Amino acid sequence: MSFSIPMVDLCGQYQKIKDEVDSALAEVLSQGVFINGGKVQNFQQKLSLFLHCRHVITCGNGTDALQIALMALNLRPGDEVITTPFTFVATAEVVALLGLKPVFVDVDADTYNINVSLIESAITPRTRVILPVHLFGQCADMEPLLEIARRHNLYVVEDACQAIGAEYTFSDGRKCMAGTMGNIGCMSFFPSKNLGCFGDGGAIFTQDDALAQQLCSIANHGSTQKYHHERVGLNSRLDTIQAAVLEVKLRHLNEYTAARQAAAATYNRMLSGVAWLKKPLVASNCTHVYHQYTLRLDSGDRRSALQQKLTEAGIASMVYYPVPLHLQPAFSAWGYHPGDFPVAEALAQTVLSLPMHTELTEEVQRKICNIIIGK
Repeated sequence: MSFSIPMVDLCGQYQKIKDEVDSALAEVLSQGVFINGGKVQNFQQKLSLFLHCRHVITCGNGTDALQIALMALNLRPGDEVITTPFTFVATAEVVALLGLKPVFVDVDADTYNINVSLIESAITPRTRVILPVHLFGQCADMEPLLEIARRHNLYVVEDACQAIGAEYTFSDGRKCMAGTMGNIGCMSFFPSKNLGCFGDGGAIFTQDDALAQQLCSIANHGSTQKYHHERVGLNSRLDTIQAAVLEVKLRHLNEYTAARQAAAATYNRMLSGVAWLKKPLVASNCTHVYHQYTLRLDSGDRRSALQQKLTEAGIASMVYYPVPLHLQPAFSAWGYHPGDFPVAEALAQTVLSLPMHTELTEEVQRKICNIIIGK
């Protein structure tokens, strides 16, 4: 059904930057270079500067970014990848596609990110990678996670698809952007993302020169020289039109982040004192860029009733994610059962995401919150 208040307002966002986007698209159309045009390189360079990351390699989408990242690490079938069960399927899907074994670890009840204190007990002699997801817009607790990886000689691949621009602060005061702290970071530019294009798109980040060369090769049919193929790769690239859109939107990303943070603050204020819901918690060592604004209700029944009320009022809402990955039929071969990850399972029954985007007004948010609190 259509909603009078949608989850995102991409048309409204476009109208504000229409002249910039239209000019950029017209330039691409006039040049006629739709694959690997100059705007692809321009966008990669500008995103590299924004992230303070040595290498940005664009690709076809966020799922490809994850797959290319794992392919670059020379893993073998049966090697284990530790990750979270509370995320979009792509995170573990690429692990299984490559013949690797996803090993799930429960999540933190406050941030919904992987519970770092549980990672070490999940490590076995076959563990090769830790794959944290920076869920809903804030980073997993990377400092202790990176220390665990260092002690056990493991790779870290960050799924930062929901958290572009989120900043993590280490205990020594050093600040790093989501996706730039591990060996490789992965990003999606799906249209509804904080930095979204007008179709599919993705990127891979690394500070490592040798890894960057491998990632580029894998994304280009395993080739660094045309018609010469050093390895098996993929055909995964960001087209020039999408790069043109992203180059424009990147100029506005800081203001987009500020708008999302302001909208979250408004939600927090308007929903203060509602005892039966829990507002998003922001970790003390990370900024939150609010890809989603996700409430946790005190029961599944309460969530169902609230979602029905919102729907009847023409207000969109979403459940991210109603079935944790360890209970998905696609992963049944790995032998997980209900009760294995109680926090993730409880979240799947009780979370609800409200409309969150750059064009939200206080008036719209007041209507949403009045429905929630019953005014």
